[in-house]
Amino acid sequence: MIRLDATADTFAAEFTRLVEARRDTDEDVSRDVAGILARVRDEGDVAVAELTEKFDGHALDWRIAASDCQAALDGLDPELRGALELAAQRITSFHEGQRPVDKDVTDTLGVRLGARWGAVEAAGIYVPGGRAAYPSSVLMNAIPAKVAGVDRLVMVTPTPGGEANPLVLAAAALAGVDEVWRIGGAQAVAALAYGTATIAPVDVITGPGNAWVAEAKRQLYGRVGIDMVAGPSEILVVADAANDPAWIAADLLSQAEHDPTSQSILMTNDAGFADRVAAAVEAQLADLGDAARQSWDAHGAIILLERLGDAPALIDRLAPEHLELAVADPDSFFARVRHAGSVFLGRHTPEAMGDYLAGPNHVLPTGRRARFSSGLSVTDFMKRTSFISCPASALPALGPAAIALANAEGLPAHARSVAIRL
Repeated sequence: MIRLDATADTFAAEFTRLVEARRDTDEDVSRDVAGILARVRDEGDVAVAELTEKFDGHALDWRIAASDCQAALDGLDPELRGALELAAQRITSFHEGQRPVDKDVTDTLGVRLGARWGAVEAAGIYVPGGRAAYPSSVLMNAIPAKVAGVDRLVMVTPTPGGEANPLVLAAAALAGVDEVWRIGGAQAVAALAYGTATIAPVDVITGPGNAWVAEAKRQLYGRVGIDMVAGPSEILVVADAANDPAWIAADLLSQAEHDPTSQSILMTNDAGFADRVAAAVEAQLADLGDAARQSWDAHGAIILLERLGDAPALIDRLAPEHLELAVADPDSFFARVRHAGSVFLGRHTPEAMGDYLAGPNHVLPTGRRARFSSGLSVTDFMKRTSFISCPASALPALGPAAIALANAEGLPAHARSVAIRL
């Protein structure tokens, strides 16, 4: 963990290093992923089966039946099933409000203009297995697709040793996933994008994964749509001394426990409070796994500010995935922040509420990508088609300008297609 002091002469350089530090894996996976994608494209099912046996250690039993998913849901402890159902209800309710509205207007010249929204035909969602097997990720990816109106929703998930995570299967049943396939890694992304004899291709692929999955999505963008290329998780907490240090420590570690490359940052204007949070982090780390300790030691940071009011400018440079504003007047801070994936307002809004059941999506841009991208939404599973209807009466008013512009661009056929109608 590093500590920065905004009053120090070296602060600007040290903060810049923090902003620009890369936490993605150092291993260059691009070449390996390209090879996997080529194999699946050329060899189809054979490549997927061989790669599954190599990486997941089992002979591929392709599909997980809908009845198995329903059995997993029916077999859940009632309290846990109730929690999943509450999360699904809240996520659905929030995302239903994201459905865009078609536009159909006629201007003063009588030209009809508009746009019609429609869902993609098929979407694939990637759900991690192994270290990260989260039913919440199923709900956050599947529900927006269903709300959008996707006809065919396909889930792929790795099953190390052939064992499927029952919570993931239960969430798939609850969310209405149409197909569940027992494959993972870059080969699963390739199968969704290219299609095989067994798995029909999709139009959009979303969902988190390791470096190989992220790189596969990046390389396949253009053949299919993707949500984003996500990196290690991150949280930035802005807190004053009125907070309970143990609360803030728990919030910081909620992201550190994801992965050794996750990042947790505290900004505060009280040195004593910073010390108390650091001590609380150390105390709580004793009960957590190695990932949290490695993350905090390698990537954790405490930034001491002269005034908390200086935080928004620094926040925007970090453009964090998750931003907690644990201050007396969080709305005034929020009004000054431009770049953050999702913002949690007030002392009683831990980021973990957003991970599970607050309603907004937890699939968010990382690695400073919140400067130009947003979290997963219903519109990621939709596309907009514009339309124009021009009556003959409007051509004399608009046609000459179109002809002039076409001729200026050296495109006489464009000009003629308008002029011939005048």
